Amino acid sequence: MSSGFAVDSGVLLVGILLLVGVVGSGLAARFRIPSLLLFLGLGMLVADDGLALVRFNDAALTQNIATVALVVILFEGGLGTDPRAFRSAGIPAGFLATVGVVIPAGLVAGSAWLLLGLEPVTALLLGSVVASTDAAAVFAALRSEPLPQRTQRLLQLESGMNDPVAVLLTIGMVEVWRGDPSAADWTVFLAAQLDLGVVAGLGVGWAARRLIALLTGPAASSLGVITLAIGAISYGTAAICGGSGFLAVYLTGVVLAGAPRSARGVLYFHEGLAATAQSVLFLVLGLLVFPSRLVDNLATAILVAAVLILLARPLAVVSILAWSKTPIREMAVISWGGLRGAVPVVLATIPFTAGHPDGSLIFDITFVVVVLSVAVQAPTVGALARRLGVSTEARTSVRPEIVPVDALGADLVEITIPDGSPLDAIALRDSPPPGGSRVAVIRRADDTIVPDGDTRLSAGDVLLVIAPRSDDLDAMERWTHDDV
Repeated sequence: MSSGFAVDSGVLLVGILLLVGVVGSGLAARFRIPSLLLFLGLGMLVADDGLALVRFNDAALTQNIATVALVVILFEGGLGTDPRAFRSAGIPAGFLATVGVVIPAGLVAGSAWLLLGLEPVTALLLGSVVASTDAAAVFAALRSEPLPQRTQRLLQLESGMNDPVAVLLTIGMVEVWRGDPSAADWTVFLAAQLDLGVVAGLGVGWAARRLIALLTGPAASSLGVITLAIGAISYGTAAICGGSGFLAVYLTGVVLAGAPRSARGVLYFHEGLAATAQSVLFLVLGLLVFPSRLVDNLATAILVAAVLILLARPLAVVSILAWSKTPIREMAVISWGGLRGAVPVVLATIPFTAGHPDGSLIFDITFVVVVLSVAVQAPTVGALARRLGVSTEARTSVRPEIVPVDALGADLVEITIPDGSPLDAIALRDSPPPGGSRVAVIRRADDTIVPDGDTRLSAGDVLLVIAPRSDDLDAMERWTHDDV
């Protein structure tokens, strides 16, 4: 008799791989090795060309797993994006997310056709697949290597918004291989991807903000799960209607990031989910790859990566940002920070699963390009910024941590006084919090202070504020710093 199930050994193996990967990520970080490479390596180690512990060659399943992972990653990226970024960087980021995809696609395709002798359609497919930057890789790199605010916002917005154009080019070239789509087909498809993605993303985000504002009791304590469900609804609504689900879920995250009662704990919840999704995604991609086959196409892949990173991406950035008088040093950092990651690999599965004769070649080249980008660009973007004197600006924005106190009809708000705040060295009685809010406790270094009117605030103080539910929490944020 046996009480076991067929999945038991698989659960054990996945648990071991994730544990080894997470623990190893901490060690890899000391040597500035991207943790995503570690998970790729683990996947290849246990797959067919390695220890053969796992036999996996299902590209369609990989595509589905990657899609779910990217939904989680893009939603977290939206939640971590300051909505004010669209005012300062929205227009150039929009051009980078559209024209900035087409230019590298064309240059890589031309190089692959002229230098490598690939068929024109195959070359165009390859260029389309590797042209877009990747939100998973960019967001992960920016968390460890903070850049100046405008540069960081440009890279975040570009990587969050450029998927529709990359999807259009890739699917369009697959259809060119299958038949002969008209210009009207291309136009309608792109318009649907962009327009429906924007409408679904903003619409679901707006409705979700109103819903979250009404939550009380147990529902409010499950805000992380509720927001995850909202992200899934946003993606599914756009995708089913023919729009870009990736664009929609990112925009929904941005809208929720600006909600008055968006809590830091919710962002932490989604950061953990996104990190797990990235780990699983790159682990699965490692399982799908055959290293022995990569060797055969290694020289071709390195040439494609060199053209993309050293020629196509810089030309795209310069041609788009030159009009905005962006300093050349900043353009160099933006160019180098355009990382490739999971999105190009997911796009590479489209011709592979469609049965294109060069589908496996496109996938293998794309995989090497992604590995080189993550291994070379990601660990060095911060060092390049420092070397060029593109220094990190002081951050003065704050994100309050809000805990509902339903019995009192109030919120307990944790907020930090940033450097440069007008409250620094000011007595509470001279500048009290707005509305009916009251500062209950101040945490200063290792001291806990119960304040009175004569207590002077200091930059770095962590305040616990009792705020009536009717108070405007945006006004409280403006109270702590100059809102520019």
